[in-house]
Amino acid sequence: MGEPDFWNDQNAAQTLIEENNLLKDKYDNFKKLTDHVDNLTVTLELLETEFDAEMQGEFESELEETGQLLRDYRLELLLDGPYDQNNAILEIHPGAGGTESQDWGSMLLRMYTRWAEQRNFKVTIDDYQPGDVAGINSVSVRITGHNAYGYLRSEKGVHRLVRLSPFDSAGRRHTSFASVDVMPELDDTVEVDINTDDLRVDVYRSSGAGGQHINKTSSAVRITHLPTGVVVASQAERSQLQNRVTAMNMLRAKLFELEEEKKAQEKAALEGNQMEIGWGSQIRSYVFHPYSMVKDHRSNFETANVQGVMDGDLDGFINAYLQWKLEQKNPQ
Repeated sequence: MGEPDFWNDQNAAQTLIEENNLLKDKYDNFKKLTDHVDNLTVTLELLETEFDAEMQGEFESELEETGQLLRDYRLELLLDGPYDQNNAILEIHPGAGGTESQDWGSMLLRMYTRWAEQRNFKVTIDDYQPGDVAGINSVSVRITGHNAYGYLRSEKGVHRLVRLSPFDSAGRRHTSFASVDVMPELDDTVEVDINTDDLRVDVYRSSGAGGQHINKTSSAVRITHLPTGVVVASQAERSQLQNRVTAMNMLRAKLFELEEEKKAQEKAALEGNQMEIGWGSQIRSYVFHPYSMVKDHRSNFETANVQGVMDGDLDGFINAYLQWKLEQKNPQ
C-alpha cells in the first residue's frame, strides 16, 4: 500500500484495502479476546487470595462477555469458504398450499430481516411478488455485510412449518413449506460466461413493497436465461439501467451456483454418495402446535424458543451447521 503506483488500479487497490481491514479486524478481535482472558486470570488469582463480593460479580460478568466473544471468534474461523466473506443473495419461494405457504414465506422474510438487522447488515429487497391474499409469492433480497453469505448458506433448503392456521375458520393444523436459496454476490474477479444472445430481457412496472416510483414507470427488469430457464428480476432501483445491472449480477450468481452444484454432484457421484436435492431436502422444521420446537435435520440442533427464532435468533443454528459441515469434511 506504500508503493507509489498503488492507486494506478483503483479496483485492485480497493480490494487490497478491504482484505487488509478484514485481517486487521481478525487480529484486533484476537487481541481483545486475549486481553479479556488475561484480566480474568488476574482477577481469579486475586479472588483466590482474598474473596471480594464486588470483584466476584465483575469476574462473572466479564466471564460471560468473554464466552460470547470466544463463540463469535470461533464461528468466524469456521467461515473459510472462498466466498464466505461475500454479501448474500437470498430468495424465498413458497411451496404448494396457496395462502398458507405464502404467509410462511413472509414470516421467513421477516426472520432473516431481523437477523440481518441485529448484525447491522443492510437488507435490500431486489424483487418482491406479493401473495394473492397474504404473504409473498416470491422475494429476492440482498444482504450486505461481512460474512453474510458464510452465515446464511446454512439456510439453503426447504423449511417446514406446522401450526394452527389463522386462515382456516375451523382452526385446523396445517403444514406449509417454503424453499430458501442462498447465493454469494460475486465481484468482477469471478468470471461467469454469459452470452447475450441467450438472454430475453423484459421490462415492466414495479409491483413490490415500498418505493415512490412504483407503478409510475416501466423500470423493473426481468431477465430469462434461455438455455437454463433461470429467471431473475429487479425492481428495487429507480432506473431501468440500475435494475438491469442488479438483475445481471443476480443472474451471474445463479449460473455460478448451478455450475458449483453440478461439480458437487459429479464429485459426490464419483465418491459413491447421493446428494439430496429438490423439495424433498427439508433442512428444518418449525413446530408451533401441538408443542413449540424448531429443529435442524442436519445438525440436530433444536430449541423450544420458537418466538426467538422467528425474531431472528439464528446463531445457534448457524454455528451448529458450520460445526456439522466441518465434521462432514473431517470425519473422525
